[in-house]
Amino acid sequence: MKYGLIAGNGQFPFLVVEGARRAGASLSVVAIKEETDPRIDEVADKVTWVGIGQLGKMIDFFKREGVGRAIMAGQVKHVQIFSGSLPDVRMLKMLWNLPKRNTDALIGGVADEMAKEGIELIDSTFFIQDHLAPAGAMTKRTPNETERENIGYGLHIASEIARLDLGQTIVVRAKACVAIEAMEGTDATIRRAGELAKGKLTVVKVAKPDQDMRFDVPVVGVPTVETMIEAGATCLSVTAGKTLVFDRDAMVSLANKHKIAIVGS
Repeated sequence: MKYGLIAGNGQFPFLVVEGARRAGASLSVVAIKEETDPRIDEVADKVTWVGIGQLGKMIDFFKREGVGRAIMAGQVKHVQIFSGSLPDVRMLKMLWNLPKRNTDALIGGVADEMAKEGIELIDSTFFIQDHLAPAGAMTKRTPNETERENIGYGLHIASEIARLDLGQTIVVRAKACVAIEAMEGTDATIRRAGELAKGKLTVVKVAKPDQDMRFDVPVVGVPTVETMIEAGATCLSVTAGKTLVFDRDAMVSLANKHKIAIVGS
């Protein structure tokens, strides 16, 4: 079986390439000009570059490569969808038939177009299951009573916004919403919360109640903790088993140094 990778931004695609190599799997990579780190050419055996709207070109490449199963890894910023990039005919037809254009609908539409050509979009964590967040505390310090109350409150609110496909992160202080994620991403949400109410902030990042592990899987890592430090956040809660943790040792070490609690809920 040959595998394909649709590579967005960040570290995620590189981990998939590494995981596939460890598993002895053949991997053909579609890199997105507006998003993918150019270093992907250095680590992957077969790469083609496409614009964000070139769905037909992506599918044609996978078919030529004999790809039967594909993985989508790495964020494609929502704002790119509205950036003025010119979609190809196949993408235009797909967009025209969508009842709405939120994340699930857009990526689901791409998955449906791939399926028509015999290419199955599979769990994005297929090759990197060891990077999923465990249940319980990951840091030396566990959440204190106030942080536990913030987490309890935040989980309810965050699950609702995730269900509505608005975002996956909420920042709480004293059981009150300080910031809710929309298109800007987790780090920008945390940063905005720090501008509004710096200090004693709890960050709650969740998977959707019916999280499709093929795409839009929550991710945290060292940059998340760095932004928390900048904003004065003291606690991070993520969904155990459904959140990817990148550079876990480095992330936990940095959190421990700044007495930040990280927990899989």
